[in-house]
Amino acid sequence: MEQNEKSEKRPTIKDIARESGYSKTAVSFAFNTPSRISKKAAEVILDTANRLGYIPDPMARNFSLRRHLSIGFLLPQIIHYSMRNPYTLQVIQGIGSVCQKYGYTLTLIPPLNESITDAVRSAAVDGLITMGMQVGMDIVDVMKTRKIPFVTIDGTPSEGMPSVNIQDEQAAYRIMKLVLEQGHRNIAIVSLSEDAFASDEFEASVPKRRKRGYERALNEYGLSLYGEDSPIFQVVSECTLEDGKHTGHLISKLNKQPTAVVTMSDIVAIGCILYFREHGIVVPNDVSVVGFDNIIEAQLISPALTTIDQPAGEKGYLAAEALFCMINGDSLGSTHMEIPFTIINRQSLAGVKEEI
Repeated sequence: MEQNEKSEKRPTIKDIARESGYSKTAVSFAFNTPSRISKKAAEVILDTANRLGYIPDPMARNFSLRRHLSIGFLLPQIIHYSMRNPYTLQVIQGIGSVCQKYGYTLTLIPPLNESITDAVRSAAVDGLITMGMQVGMDIVDVMKTRKIPFVTIDGTPSEGMPSVNIQDEQAAYRIMKLVLEQGHRNIAIVSLSEDAFASDEFEASVPKRRKRGYERALNEYGLSLYGEDSPIFQVVSECTLEDGKHTGHLISKLNKQPTAVVTMSDIVAIGCILYFREHGIVVPNDVSVVGFDNIIEAQLISPALTTIDQPAGEKGYLAAEALFCMINGDSLGSTHMEIPFTIINRQSLAGVKEEI
């Protein structure tokens, strides 16, 4: 029994030092900074460790390096919604590719006890990437207090807050104007819900920026986004296929049917198209639908989706590269980056049919 307990005991640095004939300090150097000992010593120590079945404790190693060797991505919503949004998944892929390049892990951080601030306080990471963060939020103060570098995607471009953005307001203006040029006046706008960082007091959130773009285009055509006489129907949806289908259901039950549906998310637009198809509503003959993101599925749905292309993977990649610059003490990472958007005009948008 005693023999079994001894054989199951996890080997330690002390065991390696005894078996190899080198000091515990030399053993530590072999795993963390092998350049500080001879090549022969490192080989003997590592061979001994392998023979004993020793695997370094990552917590202890990170402590000695004074790094966690992980960066965190703050999910914009709870996992249930965040991981069902293809746009968010593409951002994560972009971040992950950079983490792999630098030998870091990526930690996904949802709100903790319904608080994103508590999640940041507890995160064992060397830097953070967020989506939709704005100056003045409590979370910013927490990160600055922790002296942890951070970059925001789709946040507020400002001094002291590195960010990666597109011109959301201008993109929304352009696609709404395209819809209006096709003769549409009775329009349903499907907005995004505010993310975990935002609240009603912040006017620079992505949904609010895009809505301002829509409103500017509508005003040019003498239309108002608000008021009892407005022909514009507005609804908020989470960014999932199921919520998109539910939104399609709500729109189909309106007394006055819109001729176009303008959404702030491709996956919601696709959900609408699928619901319409299942219920005999033909896109774009009966109603046009446009999206925002240009996820891969946008070109696979039939009819293919007219949308705004904003490269989510590139956003994640650039944000992660900027963060690693900051982690490594390079001030070049602490800048604002704006990448271009493109309108992708496909078959889901058509002109209004003339009434006979």
